Amino acid sequence: IVTAKGKEVDFVSRCFYPQVGVNEDPVTGSAHTTMIPYWSKTLNKVHLSAKQISKRGGHLTCEYQGKRVVIGGEGKLYLVGTIEIA
Repeated sequence: IVTAKGKEVDFVSRCFYPQVGVNEDPVTGSAHTTMIPYWSKTLNKVHLSAKQISKRGGHLTCEYQGKRVVIGGEGKLYLVGTIEIA
């Protein structure tokens, strides 16, 4: 995870996981669960705006609630499937 203070948003990020076959993740909610507390404390803000600046990136609204974080944004369908339970 690479992150920096943003100009138009509170912080920006890029997430790379080549060890599990993901060269770059488009928008990573799980990674933001670690970045939100850091940027909340660094910027002294509870409500934050974030942008993942990968090729298929996106904007996130973030809220730090102490032991919890709230993440919002627009989702896109990327997979449709069927699960069979035998």
